[in-house]
Amino acid sequence: MLRIITLNVNGIRSAARKGFIRWLARQRADVVCVQELKAQAADMTREMLAAGGLTGRFHYAEKKGYSGVGLYVRQSPARVVEGIGIADIDSEGRYLRADFGRLSVISVYLPSGSAGPHRQQAKFRFMDHFFPHLKNLAAERREILLCGDWNIAHKEIDLRNWRGNRKNSGFLPEERAWLTKVFDEVGWVDVFRRVDPRPDQYTWWSNRGQAWAKNVGWRIDYQIATPGLAAAARRVAIYKKQRFSDHAPLTIDYDYGL
Repeated sequence: MLRIITLNVNGIRSAARKGFIRWLARQRADVVCVQELKAQAADMTREMLAAGGLTGRFHYAEKKGYSGVGLYVRQSPARVVEGIGIADIDSEGRYLRADFGRLSVISVYLPSGSAGPHRQQAKFRFMDHFFPHLKNLAAERREILLCGDWNIAHKEIDLRNWRGNRKNSGFLPEERAWLTKVFDEVGWVDVFRRVDPRPDQYTWWSNRGQAWAKNVGWRIDYQIATPGLAAAARRVAIYKKQRFSDHAPLTIDYDYGL
């Protein structure tokens, strides 16, 4: 069984202080995708570089204390690719790919548009560039898994207060329609929803009010796969017993061998 975990750590140093790496050591994961490192190479401790006995690979943002993605792997990949080849996107450290035989696992972090109109436009530009990239990935005829914070709740079931968020970044009609195209036109699969159709399953909660305590959340962290790999998913879990970040770890087990 292949175990994949994804988590937006909202600062790898902060998550480590809150017990994330100790928790990870108990999970028997094969690949762990992390986003929003908010760290540079010089900030990484030995524990952060080899969390849970796994080997870390990272794509840091040029800006200090911002963005950045990583992959922790049990088996050494045949190839690692940083970025999608577009300078203004890659400078923010949003994409890291590792190839294992016929499988590729990608840690990806889409921009948030919540900071204002300028960041929403940056998010739309990312989406415009990323869609053809997703089409090219699907055409590779490999099994591919994209894990990470996509900063979009796809459907009304994917956030508690959907009525009040229809004009807010993360649930805009244009964003949701784009994600529908990713699934329906290109053929990618939302693996969590393939296995678990229940409501009230969220991966992110605002720090305002009592959103966490009341489970007033959003499902914006995904494992999105090619159909063959998605069909091999056997178990999904959102871990909420401890809080390492404003996001929760999403774990999926696949009946697939590296």
